[in-house]
Amino acid sequence: MTYLIKDMMTKEVVTVDSEDTIEEASKVMAEKRRGYAVVLRAGRPVGMVTERDFVWKLIAKGKSPSKVKVSEVMSSPIIAVDPDADLSTAVEIMEKHQIRRLPVIKDGIIYGIITTRDIVNHFNEYVKKAMIEVTRYSFPRLLF
Repeated sequence: MTYLIKDMMTKEVVTVDSEDTIEEASKVMAEKRRGYAVVLRAGRPVGMVTERDFVWKLIAKGKSPSKVKVSEVMSSPIIAVDPDADLSTAVEIMEKHQIRRLPVIKDGIIYGIITTRDIVNHFNEYVKKAMIEVTRYSFPRLLF
């Protein structure tokens, strides 16, 4: 049973420019009600910034959000997954890099983002289909 990223991802992605200030980026993120933004340079994805970056790399160090650029606190290079990859690939990448949000990118184009929340939201569907497959295999004479 294969679950493709493109079928589970969130298609609306928040983006900011690498030259934006943290103050500008946080306003965009708040407006979109998201705790992250994919960072673009010349329209291409180059990094990711999260509310955690703001706290750990900015506020905790006493820096001013109106003076620090996104490029100074973003995580880079960007870690991403192909839209045609399966869910297990995304989970492995997220686990390896200890991240909760994974941009879905192919050939420099952002298709969406897969988050731990997306995975949890699809978990019941996955379990139900897995149970049906196991039951079909274990009891082939039953009709479903």
